[in-house]
Amino acid sequence: MDKYQIIKRPVVSEKSAHLASDRKYTFEVDKNANKIQIKDAIEEIFEVKVAKVNVINCLPKAKRVGQHSGFTAAISKAIVTLEDGYKIDIYTA
Repeated sequence: MDKYQIIKRPVVSEKSAHLASDRKYTFEVDKNANKIQIKDAIEEIFEVKVAKVNVINCLPKAKRVGQHSGFTAAISKAIVTLEDGYKIDIYTA
């Protein structure tokens, strides 16, 4: 799997901005990627050293609009902790 297919996009939210101050960055990743593949992809794309990777599998939620019902998409998020001295500028990456 290509490293640019593993990392889909950064998650920009209030909580992820607060975590970025502790060298923790949140990305939406491919559902089939494991922690080792995510670590290698982040290190190659952003040229940083990764200390730890936590993966969160978000289940789909039931949604309704009028009489039509469906589900949101199931996604995987990865919270990547960097080693001391490294950082990623999400807004220009």
